[in-house]
Amino acid sequence: MSIPKDIARQYNRFHKVSPDELDDIDEFAEWLDALLHGPCYVEEYDGKLCLIEIKQLVAKVKSLKIEIYSNEHPPPHFHVKSPNINASFGIENCEKLEGSISGKDYKVIKFWHAEAKELLIKSWNDKRPTNCTVGEYVGT
Repeated sequence: MSIPKDIARQYNRFHKVSPDELDDIDEFAEWLDALLHGPCYVEEYDGKLCLIEIKQLVAKVKSLKIEIYSNEHPPPHFHVKSPNINASFGIENCEKLEGSISGKDYKVIKFWHAEAKELLIKSWNDKRPTNCTVGEYVGT
């Protein structure tokens, strides 16, 4: 999926610009830099090179960023980041797995999780590379 260059630059997603839309050598260099140092990597599957995004911004809740990474460890989980928070939570029940978070922010995350669990599951499953040891989310 290609996105417009100005939006790609604004959100650190220049790797998602189609090479057909690059106008000059400077933009090709910018695109290569995004591939080498951006939030992605290239894997080979069945003889074909594929671009894999390392993390996906699922949502923003107030100042909290909710992200899912592509090649993770079990159990299926999501990360929450802000200036004061760097924690991870299980997709199944929003149990805090790692990090620290205030009780007030945890309540916001739990409320959001109750409404957005299906979005988290879809994001988790969409981000799984074929060689991911955890695999897709399967609810209990």
